[in-house]
Amino acid sequence: MGLAAVILAAGKGTRMKSRKAKVLHPVAGRPMLSFVLDAAAGAGAEKIIVVAGHGAAEVVAAVGGRAEVVLQEEQLGTAHALLQAEEALKTYEGDIIVLPGDAPLLRGETLRDFYTYYRAQGAPAAVLTARFADPAGYGRVIRDQDGNVLRIVEHRDATEEELSVSEVNTGIYCFKPAIFSVLKRISPDNSQKEYYLPDAIRLLREEGVPVAAWEAPDAAEFLGVNDRRQLAVAEEVIRRRVVERLMDAGVTVVDPRATYVHPGVVVGPDTIIYPFTFLEGGTVIGSECCIGPWTRITDSRLGDKVAVHNAVVLGATVASGATVGPFTYLRPGTVVGPGAKVGGFVEVKKSVIGEGSKVPHLSYIGDAEIGRSVNVGAGTITCNYDGRRKWPTVIEDGAFIGSNTNLVAPVRVGKGAYIGAGSTITRDVPAGALGIARSRQRNIPDWVKKKGRE
Repeated sequence: MGLAAVILAAGKGTRMKSRKAKVLHPVAGRPMLSFVLDAAAGAGAEKIIVVAGHGAAEVVAAVGGRAEVVLQEEQLGTAHALLQAEEALKTYEGDIIVLPGDAPLLRGETLRDFYTYYRAQGAPAAVLTARFADPAGYGRVIRDQDGNVLRIVEHRDATEEELSVSEVNTGIYCFKPAIFSVLKRISPDNSQKEYYLPDAIRLLREEGVPVAAWEAPDAAEFLGVNDRRQLAVAEEVIRRRVVERLMDAGVTVVDPRATYVHPGVVVGPDTIIYPFTFLEGGTVIGSECCIGPWTRITDSRLGDKVAVHNAVVLGATVASGATVGPFTYLRPGTVVGPGAKVGGFVEVKKSVIGEGSKVPHLSYIGDAEIGRSVNVGAGTITCNYDGRRKWPTVIEDGAFIGSNTNLVAPVRVGKGAYIGAGSTITRDVPAGALGIARSRQRNIPDWVKKKGRE
């Protein structure tokens, strides 16, 4: 027997007040639906189906090849949504686990425990429940005096007595494929005039069919995201999980509450992360690095013993032993070589800074290739754009670029060459040469005195 997962992701999410489908709102840099897909896979689902509705095209794009997507053209309730997966599962003989698409805190191991319980009970249906201190908004699980599940009542349809029940429906179920015949008997006899999936539990019990219920130990895992406040709560939980994982792996996080790390980020042991650091996307950071404070690193790779302070690093590679910052901007395509330095108020775009080279301060380096052991003086600019095209600048090994230099691309500075401070270089400078391009200084005696008599 196998397991198929059906993720209900068709809702608009009215309380989000957004044109975007609710399940696509990001949590820690990823659509919340992505976390549910991870949980389904972690539960052992061999087939995953996503039921999309609002913003279906964007949902399909977000899912990619991770699941099959079926469409709920009219959003008529959760039972109707699950029914849209019938065709995709018509030849499937295994079990079905149903998951909400707006529950990013779900863990695969919890779903595995639930499924194991379901299989052990031998019942054709099971519901995963939890107990909340404040169950407002959740459907209540109503049991008989022997503890058997009788029905699930939505909050808005519950009586005062039923509202006093703290055990709630998480929206997660296990079913046999025969559930589809039950779904077709559900009527929209409720305040919302929708086809409620919990009504399937009531119908099964009325027919004498046993329904198992497994109460999860950690209710916080089943937080649904219905508005921006709940989105922020989910973000905080995911960030805490990620940071705790890093600390367990030997990373020092000085202030976990003020550190923001996406789930896909990898950080090596003995790295120190200071407050107000953002590590995003597929960033990989080596061992014994010093990151932050006030730093954002996205989709970048850093070697070992790298220091990045007060900087923005986007799509760049920084080799071992290099230093970046403060107030530095590394743009996509930048490569900083081993032991190199990119210092304060420097912007680097799609350039290579060679091993041991230094761009210490107040410079713009764009579309450049800088060799080894090059010193770039303060205020240097590679003038790479002529209004139509970008042009390259090449600075060979050991060159020395004086302060306040403009290198007008395309231009090459040869190995070991020097550029005099204040120069605007428009032609190649041969290896070992001194390039100077500035007006001869002229001093006018007594100019100030003469100016004062005018």
